[in-house]
Amino acid sequence: MNPRIPLLALGLATAVDLASLAAGFDPGHLVAKPLLMPLLAVWAALSGAPRLLVAALLCGWGGDVLLLSDADPAFLAGMACFAAGHVCYLALFVRTGRSRACAVLLAPCYATALIATVALLRPDLPPDLRLPVAAYSTLLMAMAYTATTRLGPVTGAGGALFLLSDTLIATGVADWPQPPRPEVWIMLTYIAAQFLLVRGTLAERRAPVTAYREVRSTTP
Repeated sequence: MNPRIPLLALGLATAVDLASLAAGFDPGHLVAKPLLMPLLAVWAALSGAPRLLVAALLCGWGGDVLLLSDADPAFLAGMACFAAGHVCYLALFVRTGRSRACAVLLAPCYATALIATVALLRPDLPPDLRLPVAAYSTLLMAMAYTATTRLGPVTGAGGALFLLSDTLIATGVADWPQPPRPEVWIMLTYIAAQFLLVRGTLAERRAPVTAYREVRSTTP
């Protein structure tokens, strides 16, 4: 299959999902949202993605489906699915990337952001969600930090957008003031995050191969 086919389908599903959310058309969202991560996973697989990357996307798909329900058990199960996806991303980034000079400089920034976010959210979260949110936030921040410090700016942007998307969800649960149509911003930043994480990982995997070929082509 041509990789452009699932990519075009992903673009269409994204447009339908965001338009449905903006218009308050729930059936459109219920149909389009579960298609997003499988389409992205198919495109990634056809583009030569490693299994861990596809696994991370499928974990995201599980979380997407579970979060379509408003039930508390579904919310916790969805959080667990996304946590598993972050574990896949972490393992992948450590295996694929290399430590960069910015790692030492950025570590205090990410740690401060994590502590501040958890501390500010905690009083307004339901008691049974405080520990799961703190644990999930730690894993999410670790993923975002590793994406930036081992793979570079594209995956780093993906990690940052994932942080933003999940922070919007958490502040909504904590009943903080929200922007107009917060669900649109949550999905927009989430889809962009997953796409950039995939794009950055694929680019990083291709870079050593390209460099090797260039060296071989200039070697007598």
